Amino acid sequence: MISNVDNPIEFEEEVLTIDIKREKRPQLRIIRGTYPRHISRGSLSIVAAPKERPPFPVDGVAFEEDTFLVMSAEPVVRAPRESLMQVMTHVIETRPQTPGSVLVRGKRPLRFLAIIHDLNQDPSWSEQWIASALDGILAEAETRRLRSIALPFLGTLHGSLEKQRFVVLLRDALERNPGIHLERLWLVVPDGTRSRILDILESGSHG
Repeated sequence: MISNVDNPIEFEEEVLTIDIKREKRPQLRIIRGTYPRHISRGSLSIVAAPKERPPFPVDGVAFEEDTFLVMSAEPVVRAPRESLMQVMTHVIETRPQTPGSVLVRGKRPLRFLAIIHDLNQDPSWSEQWIASALDGILAEAETRRLRSIALPFLGTLHGSLEKQRFVVLLRDALERNPGIHLERLWLVVPDGTRSRILDILESGSHG
């Protein structure tokens, strides 16, 4: 295999190498993507990798959520344990969560529910809510002294936030929240994400 360590050859995130092990004549073989990609920001190690290839175990995982927690509801309909009257009373008394807030559920790995959607609005999300949720996730991780978390591209799964813009929001959130306990962050990259947009994480904020 012939490769150039200092200057990897990239074409639409596909690296071309020559495979001479099986054939006498060199043949081009495509290795898709350039993940996992490692980025260091101070003492924090960021590893960008798809969900199918977890780079390490995590203490917490973030999820996109809406104000009434519909997105995390079980898809399977189950018979209620309460009476119909009790169920209706619960629905009426339910109050929406605050957009931009973060709820912590379960045991390790903890589930960070990032409230970035209000399904009564169009669009259902806003950059301000996503930025606030990122602050909340990092703050919760620091308060609970977590060493590692997994973070998807919030706002790109159920919203239309551009991936590059999310990376900018994440970079700014990391600068606002310089934790001391969090050591590793698994950035869960969606399919088709070009690794070059992650260069933003290696740069400083421009305000």
